[in-house]
Amino acid sequence: MGITNIEVVSVPVSDQDQAKAFYINTLGFELVGDNPMGPDMRWVQVRPPGGGASLTLVTWFETMPPGSLKGLVVNCDDIESTYEELKGRGVTFDGPIESQGWGKFATFDDPDGNGIVLREAVL
Repeated sequence: MGITNIEVVSVPVSDQDQAKAFYINTLGFELVGDNPMGPDMRWVQVRPPGGGASLTLVTWFETMPPGSLKGLVVNCDDIESTYEELKGRGVTFDGPIESQGWGKFATFDDPDGNGIVLREAVL
């Protein structure tokens, strides 16, 4: 089989500008592109600094209402400092940092209610 990686994950949002601001200004993602793709439609794509899979902030999938994505995992090197920095930027976490055998994590939602897991992997 020839599958090699994940390129883009669609994140369903209600307002692309609000979501773009959150992912760029709050989470520190970089803008890959913001391009028209037809009448009243845009392709807004962001990704974590340094590359990897990116996210497209979508409004056009009827079967993906805003907030329906759960369990999107984003990694960090130091969860304690990242957790505090994100709290300072207005992120409301669902609870404190937790530990499991696979790493430390904390969960939060984007402005539409899409569930995100902040994770520091066990080395």
